[in-house]
Amino acid sequence: MDTIAQNTRSNDPIEKGIAAYLDEIIALRHDLHQYPELAFQELRTSKLVASRLSSWGYEVATGIAGTGIVATLRRGEGGKRIGIRADMDALPIEEASDLAYASSNPGVMHACGHDGHTSILLAAARYLAESGNFSGTLRLIFQPAEEIGAGARKMISEGLFERFPVDAVFGLHNWPGVPAGQFGIVTGPAMASVDQAVIRIVGKGGHGAEPHRAVDPVLASASFITALQSVVSRNVDPQDMAVATVGSIHAGSASNVIPESVEMKLTMRAFSEEVRQLLQERIPALARAQAESFGAEADVNYRLGFPALINHAKETAFARDVAYEALGLAAIEKDFRPRTASEDFAFMLQANPGSYLFVGNGDSAPLHSAHYDFNDAIIGPAARYWVRLAETFLTDDNG
Repeated sequence: MDTIAQNTRSNDPIEKGIAAYLDEIIALRHDLHQYPELAFQELRTSKLVASRLSSWGYEVATGIAGTGIVATLRRGEGGKRIGIRADMDALPIEEASDLAYASSNPGVMHACGHDGHTSILLAAARYLAESGNFSGTLRLIFQPAEEIGAGARKMISEGLFERFPVDAVFGLHNWPGVPAGQFGIVTGPAMASVDQAVIRIVGKGGHGAEPHRAVDPVLASASFITALQSVVSRNVDPQDMAVATVGSIHAGSASNVIPESVEMKLTMRAFSEEVRQLLQERIPALARAQAESFGAEADVNYRLGFPALINHAKETAFARDVAYEALGLAAIEKDFRPRTASEDFAFMLQANPGSYLFVGNGDSAPLHSAHYDFNDAIIGPAARYWVRLAETFLTDDNG
């Protein structure tokens, strides 16, 4: 019996309520998948989401960070406020599936499951509007531009939490390879920071037959790439995590010509701000030193992306307790570990207490794959979880 079947509770009114319109939500998910939109271009998606929320009685604020939405529902006299976030944007990937609802937008697809995240939150939103048992303020945040790491920061800079204050904020992401419907919950660092660098090694071009008359930037770059891993293995505490990857290198166009320069593009990741800062200091210094040792020069453009996603202890313990209660012990992945991928929800957790969870997508293609598809079977359990989380948080006696 699979995980989702094990976690089914036939007497759960939330499960029954969501099941009544789950087919409609799945159809909506397929629609979103078929018409994906890139970061800050989620016009159709935003309009569709806002329309549904308005029809269910939410106060809907649009135009935050361009296409972002915040929907508010107040009930009772409770003073607590919870935020739940879903992302909406797609990726610049040509879909390679044979799905009936495959992307109709060439070169764009939902390869990360944001169509599913949006649908999960909409399923929960409808139940909470129609049958939610809570006292307080519910804020549903539909964020643009997560894929480029800009949406959360822009919403916050435009006054997201000043206009729509919350006491805690929560989000989730599907994860392929984790059993469908199982939740991964991590206290502390849950996802890595991500920064990028463009390094240009400049030498002196020349004929490949006369290397002594040139300064070979390819050789200098090769030495730097080899030495780069010494930063991870010799500068970073072995009990910490760091990743330094050269993902792109370009130089020259002919086999018998030593080029003038080499350009490399790097990505760096860490779980702590201390390690992140160490990478920021050591990698440019190493690039310049390696280049100089060959008589070349290094120009380094080191660009900070976004910080590690750090889950708050109290809110994460609360989220785990709700998962046990709502879905049962079998729904918790006991050995789930932090992921070295990155998420701009990190900015929201810098602004507010909260937690970011993971839900298994089952045996699917990996995220950002042209063959990926979100697993519709996890919409129900994940939506049920959001409902229970909101109702439990928004009670008069929850301290």
